[in-house]
Amino acid sequence: QVQLVESGGGLVQPGGSLRLSCVASGSRFSVYGMGWYRQAPGKQRDLVARISSGLSTNYADSVKGRFTISRDNAKNTFYLQMNNLKPEDTAVYYCNTYTGQRLPWGQGTQVTVSS
Repeated sequence: QVQLVESGGGLVQPGGSLRLSCVASGSRFSVYGMGWYRQAPGKQRDLVARISSGLSTNYADSVKGRFTISRDNAKNTFYLQMNNLKPEDTAVYYCNTYTGQRLPWGQGTQVTVSS
């Protein structure tokens, strides 16, 4: 059974940093393009960063230059390094594929940026 488990969120002050992790189990995730999504209260879930199986990356304009996505295929783990966090980054963050059919969503990890 495919399972995605996100972790690493928390409360941080503006300008701070967090590193999110996503552990994927149950499939060969090295062949998938994977992305990090976020959903703020009352808003839709948006893709903010993605990384292909060939390690090409792409970012939403709102996070470009501040967030870095990476992956460790040997560990079936994906990361999102978030620097210079802003209050508008507050959301629940999820990982999932960005092409084809989505895998079952994990529980997400809450990121709150506030002073």
